[in-house]
Amino acid sequence: MHPIVKTVFQRLGLGVVTLFIVSLIIFAAIELLPGDFGQAVLGQAATEETVAAFRRELGLDQPAVWRYVDWIAGVAQGDLGTSFSGRASSGVDRSRPVIDLIAPRLENTLFLAGLTAVVAVPLALFLGISAALYRNSIYDRTVNALTLTTISFPEFFVAYVLILCLTSLWPIFPSLSNISADTEFAERVYRSAMPALTLTLVIVAHMMRMTRAAIINLLASPYIQMARLTGASQREVILKHALPNAWAPIATVIAFNLAYLVVGVVVVEVVFVYPGVGQLMVDAVSSRDIPVVQGCALIFAATYIVLNLVADIVGIVTNPKLLHPK
Repeated sequence: MHPIVKTVFQRLGLGVVTLFIVSLIIFAAIELLPGDFGQAVLGQAATEETVAAFRRELGLDQPAVWRYVDWIAGVAQGDLGTSFSGRASSGVDRSRPVIDLIAPRLENTLFLAGLTAVVAVPLALFLGISAALYRNSIYDRTVNALTLTTISFPEFFVAYVLILCLTSLWPIFPSLSNISADTEFAERVYRSAMPALTLTLVIVAHMMRMTRAAIINLLASPYIQMARLTGASQREVILKHALPNAWAPIATVIAFNLAYLVVGVVVVEVVFVYPGVGQLMVDAVSSRDIPVVQGCALIFAATYIVLNLVADIVGIVTNPKLLHPK
């Protein structure tokens, strides 16, 4: 078997094992939450008999091990369970499957992440390459200072500063990103501009600095010096010689930040009331909707693991030692 294929299969197997361990952690963490879930859903006015019947209906009276086995078996079949919301209604079960609640929210979160990536990735690559070309110049120091400044602040602070500047002092964008499935694409982009801009300012610094460091490290390599001696222009040296060999570390940090765009949007979605998975998870935690919390957390974990596996695979494929084994 080719070393690349073997290594890729090893990474995929490791990803499955990691996801299984994460599912155990998610289930155990929710089990350790204080309070009675049945009482939290039904309210303080519910009698003990009603709470006991409700717990039996949901299977909460079963041992934790069996509940985990039932949950993970359903997940393996694409069933994330049924939401607790609506079960407390008067005699009528209005609960919905968790997958039906998460699917439209996940689409919104992926749209926000994609919109941010379209802006942030090219901007970070441009800033990183140009800063490496003009190393230690005023331009390089200015870019580093600005990116470090934005990354030093938490997301909610950056979000509120943008709201103050771009919605209060200069009303350019709306402060609330209330979109729906019927919202047209142009209007969706306009309403998502503020959370996308917040995420862009937060993640650009990581990708820019990694790109800059990788390019600077390669510019000192002997083959780069040889390319310059053969008369190659600075653009050819960067694009044809340095950048292809720098893709592994750059792809890793890009995939890491793309994973953050999906996993770390919770605070940004809450600030801008953006209808994504993060907002859904916060609402589910407040209402003690266990299946929805578990489903959101598992999707976040799976997204993070998959994107990191993609980064590993890209790094493996671009490794000359594995591409041309002796």
